Amino acid sequence: MENIILIGMPGAGKSTVGVVLAKKLGYQFLDSDLVIQDKYGKLLYQLIEERGEAGFLMLENEVNAAICADKAVIATGGSAVYGKDAMAHFKDMGRIVYLKLPYEELKERLGDLHERGVVLKKGYTLLDLYKERCVLYEKYADVVVDCGGRDIRSVVKEIAGNVR
Repeated sequence: MENIILIGMPGAGKSTVGVVLAKKLGYQFLDSDLVIQDKYGKLLYQLIEERGEAGFLMLENEVNAAICADKAVIATGGSAVYGKDAMAHFKDMGRIVYLKLPYEELKERLGDLHERGVVLKKGYTLLDLYKERCVLYEKYADVVVDCGGRDIRSVVKEIAGNVR
Protein backbone atom coordinates (compact mmCIF):
# COMPACT_ATOMS: atom_id res chain seq x y z
CA MET A 1 0.00 0.00 0.00
CA GLU A 2 1.23 3.42 -0.96
CA ASN A 3 -0.03 5.99 1.52
CA ILE A 4 1.21 9.13 3.24
CA ILE A 5 0.20 9.53 6.87
CA LEU A 6 0.48 13.01 8.37
CA ILE A 7 1.09 13.38 12.11
CA GLY A 8 1.66 16.43 14.28
CA MET A 9 0.10 18.76 16.79
CA PRO A 10 -3.41 20.14 16.34
CA GLY A 11 -3.05 23.27 14.22
CA ALA A 12 0.13 22.07 12.47
CA GLY A 13 -1.74 21.97 9.16
CA LYS A 14 -2.26 18.23 8.65
CA SER A 15 -5.71 18.55 7.08
CA THR A 16 -4.90 21.64 5.01
CA VAL A 17 -1.60 20.27 3.73
CA GLY A 18 -3.19 16.84 3.27
CA VAL A 19 -5.89 18.05 0.89
CA VAL A 20 -3.41 19.97 -1.28
CA LEU A 21 -0.89 17.11 -1.24
CA ALA A 22 -3.57 14.58 -2.23
CA LYS A 23 -4.57 16.75 -5.20
CA LYS A 24 -0.94 17.17 -6.26
CA LEU A 25 -0.25 13.41 -6.11
CA GLY A 26 -3.63 12.28 -7.45
CA TYR A 27 -4.34 10.47 -4.17
CA GLN A 28 -7.53 10.35 -2.13
CA PHE A 29 -7.67 12.34 1.11
CA LEU A 30 -8.80 10.93 4.45
CA ASP A 31 -9.10 12.83 7.74
CA SER A 32 -9.10 10.30 10.59
CA ASP A 33 -10.91 12.73 12.91
CA LEU A 34 -13.78 12.91 10.39
CA VAL A 35 -13.80 9.12 10.11
CA ILE A 36 -14.25 8.92 13.90
CA GLN A 37 -16.99 11.58 13.91
CA ASP A 38 -18.79 9.84 11.05
CA LYS A 39 -18.61 6.42 12.70
CA TYR A 40 -19.98 7.64 16.03
CA GLY A 41 -22.24 10.48 14.83
CA LYS A 42 -20.71 12.93 17.31
CA LEU A 43 -18.12 15.68 17.34
CA LEU A 44 -14.72 14.88 18.86
CA TYR A 45 -15.21 17.02 21.94
CA GLN A 46 -18.55 15.30 22.60
CA LEU A 47 -16.87 11.89 22.43
CA ILE A 48 -14.13 13.07 24.80
CA GLU A 49 -16.73 14.45 27.25
CA GLU A 50 -18.78 11.26 27.02
CA ARG A 51 -15.97 8.68 27.22
CA GLY A 52 -13.23 10.57 29.02
CA GLU A 53 -9.68 10.96 27.80
CA ALA A 54 -8.71 7.27 28.08
CA GLY A 55 -11.96 6.11 26.48
CA PHE A 56 -11.52 8.47 23.55
CA LEU A 57 -7.91 7.42 22.98
CA MET A 58 -8.98 3.77 22.94
CA LEU A 59 -11.72 4.52 20.41
CA GLU A 60 -9.31 6.58 18.27
CA ASN A 61 -6.73 3.78 18.31
CA GLU A 62 -9.35 1.21 17.20
CA VAL A 63 -10.70 3.36 14.36
CA ASN A 64 -7.24 4.33 13.09
CA ALA A 65 -5.98 0.73 13.25
CA ALA A 66 -8.90 -0.28 11.00
CA ILE A 67 -8.42 2.35 8.27
CA CYS A 68 -7.89 0.73 4.88
CA ALA A 69 -6.66 2.84 2.01
CA ASP A 70 -4.33 2.77 -0.95
CA LYS A 71 -2.83 5.84 -2.58
CA ALA A 72 -4.24 8.10 0.12
CA VAL A 73 -3.03 11.01 2.17
CA ILE A 74 -4.29 10.44 5.71
CA ALA A 75 -4.40 13.35 8.16
CA THR A 76 -4.50 11.99 11.70
CA GLY A 77 -5.71 13.60 14.89
CA GLY A 78 -2.93 15.02 17.04
CA SER A 79 -3.43 12.30 19.64
CA ALA A 80 -3.16 9.40 17.16
CA VAL A 81 0.44 8.79 18.29
CA TYR A 82 -0.83 7.50 21.65
CA GLY A 83 -2.34 4.49 19.84
CA LYS A 84 0.32 1.80 19.45
CA ASP A 85 -1.89 -0.43 17.28
CA ALA A 86 -2.81 2.45 15.00
CA MET A 87 0.76 3.66 14.60
CA ALA A 88 2.01 0.14 13.80
CA HIS A 89 -0.80 -0.12 11.22
CA PHE A 90 0.10 3.26 9.71
CA LYS A 91 3.79 2.25 9.56
CA ASP A 92 2.79 -0.87 7.58
CA MET A 93 0.55 1.02 5.17
CA GLY A 94 2.75 3.94 4.19
CA ARG A 95 5.22 6.67 5.07
CA ILE A 96 4.62 8.68 8.19
CA VAL A 97 5.34 12.40 7.84
CA TYR A 98 5.61 14.60 10.92
CA LEU A 99 4.57 18.21 10.33
CA LYS A 100 6.74 19.96 12.92
CA LEU A 101 5.78 23.44 14.09
CA PRO A 102 7.56 25.61 16.68
CA TYR A 103 5.58 26.03 19.89
CA GLU A 104 5.15 29.80 19.59
CA GLU A 105 3.68 29.49 16.09
CA LEU A 106 1.40 26.66 17.20
CA LYS A 107 0.12 28.69 20.15
CA GLU A 108 -0.83 31.52 17.77
CA ARG A 109 -2.75 29.19 15.44
CA LEU A 110 -4.82 27.34 18.01
CA GLY A 111 -8.16 28.59 19.23
CA ASP A 112 -10.32 26.87 21.81
CA LEU A 113 -8.72 23.49 22.52
CA HIS A 114 -11.98 22.09 23.91
CA GLU A 115 -13.94 22.96 20.76
CA ARG A 116 -11.18 21.48 18.58
CA GLY A 117 -11.54 18.17 20.42
CA VAL A 118 -7.99 18.21 21.78
CA VAL A 119 -7.27 15.54 24.39
CA LEU A 120 -5.69 17.45 27.27
CA LYS A 121 -4.95 15.75 30.60
CA LYS A 122 -6.26 17.49 33.71
CA GLY A 123 -3.77 20.12 34.83
CA TYR A 124 -1.86 20.03 31.52
CA THR A 125 -0.99 23.18 29.61
CA LEU A 126 -0.55 23.36 25.86
CA LEU A 127 3.22 23.46 26.42
CA ASP A 128 3.07 20.25 28.51
CA LEU A 129 1.12 18.57 25.72
CA TYR A 130 3.54 19.85 23.08
CA LYS A 131 6.59 18.51 24.93
CA GLU A 132 4.97 15.12 25.54
CA ARG A 133 3.74 14.61 21.99
CA CYS A 134 6.78 15.91 20.09
CA VAL A 135 8.81 12.97 21.42
CA LEU A 136 6.19 10.55 20.03
CA TYR A 137 5.95 12.34 16.68
CA GLU A 138 9.74 12.09 16.27
CA LYS A 139 9.66 8.41 17.27
CA TYR A 140 7.12 7.39 14.62
CA ALA A 141 8.12 9.70 11.76
CA ASP A 142 9.77 8.42 8.60
CA VAL A 143 10.10 12.03 7.41
CA VAL A 144 10.13 15.23 9.49
CA VAL A 145 9.07 18.45 7.74
CA ASP A 146 9.73 21.71 9.55
CA CYS A 147 6.68 23.88 8.82
CA GLY A 148 7.70 26.92 10.86
CA GLY A 149 7.15 30.16 8.95
CA ARG A 150 6.40 28.32 5.70
CA ASP A 151 3.47 28.42 3.30
CA ILE A 152 1.41 25.37 2.30
CA ARG A 153 2.85 25.20 -1.21
CA SER A 154 6.46 24.83 -0.02
CA VAL A 155 5.51 22.22 2.60
CA VAL A 156 3.56 20.19 0.03
CA LYS A 157 6.46 20.40 -2.44
CA GLU A 158 8.91 19.12 0.20
CA ILE A 159 6.67 16.21 1.20
CA ALA A 160 5.99 15.23 -2.41
CA GLY A 161 9.76 15.24 -3.05
CA ASN A 162 10.50 13.11 0.03
CA VAL A 163 7.91 10.37 -0.32
CA ARG A 164 8.33 9.27 -3.92
